[in-house]
Amino acid sequence: MNFKKKLSDILFLDIETIPQKEHWENLSSKEQELFTQKTLYQRKDEITAEDFYERAGIWAEFGKIICISVGFFTGLDENKMFRVKSFFGDDEHKILSDFKDLLESHFSKNQHVLCAHNGKEFDFPFIARRMIIHQIVLPKKLNLFGKKPWEVPHLDTLELWKFGDYKHYTSLKLLTHVLGVPSPKDDIDGSEVAKVYYQENNIERIVTYCEKDTIAVAQILLKMNNEKLLEDKNIIKV
Repeated sequence: MNFKKKLSDILFLDIETIPQKEHWENLSSKEQELFTQKTLYQRKDEITAEDFYERAGIWAEFGKIICISVGFFTGLDENKMFRVKSFFGDDEHKILSDFKDLLESHFSKNQHVLCAHNGKEFDFPFIARRMIIHQIVLPKKLNLFGKKPWEVPHLDTLELWKFGDYKHYTSLKLLTHVLGVPSPKDDIDGSEVAKVYYQENNIERIVTYCEKDTIAVAQILLKMNNEKLLEDKNIIKV
């Protein structure tokens, strides 16, 4: 697709989110009422708000981030490497603050962009909303107020794959399959993250899953640009 952006100017990322409270019963009556109203359109009266609560992690108002995995290229051509780092844990404020520090110290220049799959609809706005909730001043790469569409420093592999077809949605799992990219969904998927966090208390498993998604997004961009895929020896986790 003749992609012109330098790979070293792109920060690839993925986030994992969960409901803020483990169970519906843990919500206050006000929170239950607000969640019921918020999800009315999605539920269409076919499922109760209580039964729907297991999906609360997809809304920034009722969910929280437990992992942000990032990846970036170093080196050129045959010598390029992909470095992966994760911010994770129970303290969402620290996760967001550490991620912001990375953006401001290493990815704050005009040529730098963020890239995720469905990032414009989910990852980027979710991070920004949670930062505002935590009263963290938005970093430049997430502060879109007053920006024109072509000034937004975000790439989205889902959007690139649409080629202008705005009604078309393709999951990361499907896209990796059709492009011959190693699947990141070989252990858990997004619907299981809350269970792994709350019931298994296995954050390391979630971090591994999140990092695989980040690597997959980078692989997709390479494939779209007719470049050689990364091998395991080219991926460094820090």
